[in-house]
Amino acid sequence: MTAGDGSGVLGAHDVGRSVPGVDLLDGVDLLAPSGLMTGIVGPNGSGKSTLARCLAGVTAPDRGTVTLDGADLRTLPRRSVARRLAFVEQQAHTDIDHRVLDVVRLGRLPWRSRLGTLDDDADDICREALTEVGMAGTEQRRWSGLSGGERQRVQIARALAQEPAVLVLDEPLNHLDVHHQFELLDLLAAGPRTVVVVLHDLDLAARYCDHLVVLDGGRVAAAGAPEDVLTPDLLAGVFRVRGRTVRTPDGLRVDLNGTTSAEVSGARRPGPPRTPRTDGP
Repeated sequence: MTAGDGSGVLGAHDVGRSVPGVDLLDGVDLLAPSGLMTGIVGPNGSGKSTLARCLAGVTAPDRGTVTLDGADLRTLPRRSVARRLAFVEQQAHTDIDHRVLDVVRLGRLPWRSRLGTLDDDADDICREALTEVGMAGTEQRRWSGLSGGERQRVQIARALAQEPAVLVLDEPLNHLDVHHQFELLDLLAAGPRTVVVVLHDLDLAARYCDHLVVLDGGRVAAAGAPEDVLTPDLLAGVFRVRGRTVRTPDGLRVDLNGTTSAEVSGARRPGPPRTPRTDGP
């Protein structure tokens, strides 16, 4: 499946986003290289999902700009953006019990004619997208009968059917079993498009991403190649874990060895097994 129009360079420049009393993002700069996979990682509450929504144009930043191929996203026609950029949310919400094929067809709406009709090969593109995510043959199934993981894969197929140059995904591995996590990341890494993906698993981020952006408290703590970014100091300072990256025949891996916060939090460190009591009550 080919990517849509445009070179697919997505950027953020001094982006800020706030809610009353809380800065969710503060001065975020990001450049997602064209044709590569950029991972956004960070602790819970660090602003990853907020940044993904700003990058996708779903949420407007309060400050700064998001750019697509150098142009301010807010100045571009919505149809033009939809042909070049697709977004996959953490959780798909719909109250309408569509068939699977109808859900994926939503990805072809930016390409419909001025008369509102879909292109002639829309269904072929949608079926190809379903095949890519391992959902071939499910076209007539109802949305209500799908598991959480199946719904997630259908939403990813919908985004692929959009044929975007840029694909932004917010924690797409939610609800997916281990096999489908690897299958999806293999698919994203092999494709021609620019991918920006929010991930929780640092090991998968190191293994699959060409570029990482680490958020901490709404700010960029580090950005660059995974091996340069996921240093022992950063893992300890941002994620509060002891670890390091290791180069293996299968690629870069993250070797984690426990938390750094046991003394601070008062948590009990693992000790020798307790000896059962033998005295009476």
